[in-house]
Amino acid sequence: MINSSKLAARLPFPHTVRWLMPVVLVLFFLAILIWLPWQARQMESSERQEQLIADTLWVEQTIRFQMGRHEESMRTLGNDILSGMPADQLRERMLRLMKTGTELKRLMWLEPDGRVVASTEAAPPRAARLSASSRDAAERARRGRNPAYGQPEPETLNPAGTPGAIMMDYHLPLFRGDSYVGSVVATYQLSSLLDEMVPWWFAQDNQITLLDRDDRILARRAAAGPGHGVYTHKRALDLPGVSVTLMTDSVKSEPKLLPNLLVGSVIALSLALLWSLLALWGHISRRLAAEDALRQQMAFRTAMENSLVTGLRARDLEGRITHVNPAFCQMVGYTEEELVGRSPPMPYWAPEVMAEYQHRLANVLAGSVTPQFETIFQRPDGTRIPVLIFEAPLVDDAGRHTGWMGSILDISDRKRIEELNREHQEKLQASARLATMGEIASMLAHELNQPLAAISSYTTGALNLLSRSDGAPVDSGKLKPALEQASAQARRAGQIVRSVFDFVKKRTAERQDVALADMLDSIRALIELQARHYQVTFRSVLPADLPLVRADRMMIEQVLLNLTRNGIEAMANVPLARRTLMLEACYDAPAHQVSVCIVDNGHGIPREVAERLFSPFFSTKAQGMGMGLNICRTAIEFHGGTLTHRDNPEGGTIFTFTLPASGA
Repeated sequence: MINSSKLAARLPFPHTVRWLMPVVLVLFFLAILIWLPWQARQMESSERQEQLIADTLWVEQTIRFQMGRHEESMRTLGNDILSGMPADQLRERMLRLMKTGTELKRLMWLEPDGRVVASTEAAPPRAARLSASSRDAAERARRGRNPAYGQPEPETLNPAGTPGAIMMDYHLPLFRGDSYVGSVVATYQLSSLLDEMVPWWFAQDNQITLLDRDDRILARRAAAGPGHGVYTHKRALDLPGVSVTLMTDSVKSEPKLLPNLLVGSVIALSLALLWSLLALWGHISRRLAAEDALRQQMAFRTAMENSLVTGLRARDLEGRITHVNPAFCQMVGYTEEELVGRSPPMPYWAPEVMAEYQHRLANVLAGSVTPQFETIFQRPDGTRIPVLIFEAPLVDDAGRHTGWMGSILDISDRKRIEELNREHQEKLQASARLATMGEIASMLAHELNQPLAAISSYTTGALNLLSRSDGAPVDSGKLKPALEQASAQARRAGQIVRSVFDFVKKRTAERQDVALADMLDSIRALIELQARHYQVTFRSVLPADLPLVRADRMMIEQVLLNLTRNGIEAMANVPLARRTLMLEACYDAPAHQVSVCIVDNGHGIPREVAERLFSPFFSTKAQGMGMGLNICRTAIEFHGGTLTHRDNPEGGTIFTFTLPASGA
């Protein structure tokens, strides 16, 4: 049984705890109710300050970005000045720039002595009126060869002591080489800078002020009244050569305690504000990261472009050069400053092809361009360089055609190699002609023996008539036939010798209008000489109205002799009745070319031989060099034609080559 006294002693503690617990909870609740508004007030104050800092940073970046655009426009204007743009056109350009930014109050182009060359003022003075700080900035810019701003100075102060119109000058020095040729001066009105570049929503909540390095007021915008000095922030504008600070002062006072008793609303608003700050900071961070990536990408692309050995040239729709890379400048011998912005005629155009340039320029302006062509450029020292140009349309990111992009290759080495190859081909052709004559030397000796033997026989008979001992007069009727036959045989031998001489002599390749029949007649004696040796009948079928061909006579004669010789030798082992070599020609009017076919009835060409038939040094003859057909194809391709072969349906092979007709 439990002792009552002990039980009574234990009961007060649980009762005290039960009573004290609600009191503690109420006090805790009251403390929370008191602490939360205070904390919300503190959080609201902190959030307002953070928001002001973020908005001030955004406004400062907006102002700096806009001024950076103006600086880029000034650099473009300076390039136009250096390229020689007239003063009246420059003034029109300046006036257009003034319309895009009302914070710009004046634009001038000054010569080194301070004389105004062009200005947006209606009646500009002969010499620029610059403040002391502006002149100091101009001198700093000239010495450092970099743009600089002049420290703003108040021009007037009203009776209340507030600043009036305060200007700030921007100086862009211009150099041509190492020579200072003047400056472009842009004048900003600081009050207009705030009016134009500060968003209205920000001006409704804040007083915005521009301060100099001594915290003197340069300009102020207070659309919603003066600030309360509770939430303020200063941010220096990053302008070269000048110290200007952007100060924002919120028109909001410290948050009151009683209206913030709705803790949920305060917390919700605080969280929303914090989220907006984080979102803004994230946006700014992403933007800065994107800009950094863009700078790196541009630096990489620039480095890659500068390392190319291929020249790059961009032109606008009017033919002006808008961009060149170092390889192009090195190729033509002119600097980028001398070329960019230049309109035709270009300094690197060679006089002898000026008409070609003008014709292509007219096509470009008409919207048509030759994708690939060869031409000649001229360097300042008069050196000519052959180039190969690839031209393509230049399209911007919106799909608009903005100009033409060209890739230029210096093909001087290629031209030298082509010339060496041409000389080697000529030597090979000469060697092939000599080899051909070596192969037919024995036939030539046999062929010459016949007219020489006949000449000897006729002259011996004539001498016998003249040396009769009976003293009777010589009958000229008997002597004349013998001498005529001897003369005919001598002419025949001479024709054979002349054909050989004309065929093997070295000469320079020269295209001319020539009849195919004339070329065939000049080597017919050599063809028939080989044909008789192999007991082959040679026939030719040439239309009477066959046009002249544009060709090098000696090269085509060698092609004809090589192809007919191959056809004759291919029939060495066929029956005598089939040993007929046919040469046919026809005119292809649509293609404006003459086709020549050499048809034999020989053994034909096996498939494995046909695959390597035109390869150098490949021959099926024991004593052949393997250069005959390769030289033939090279000679025909030199004339712009083709050399092909196919099987003869009646047995044998048909070789066909084409030549351009005269006037093609």
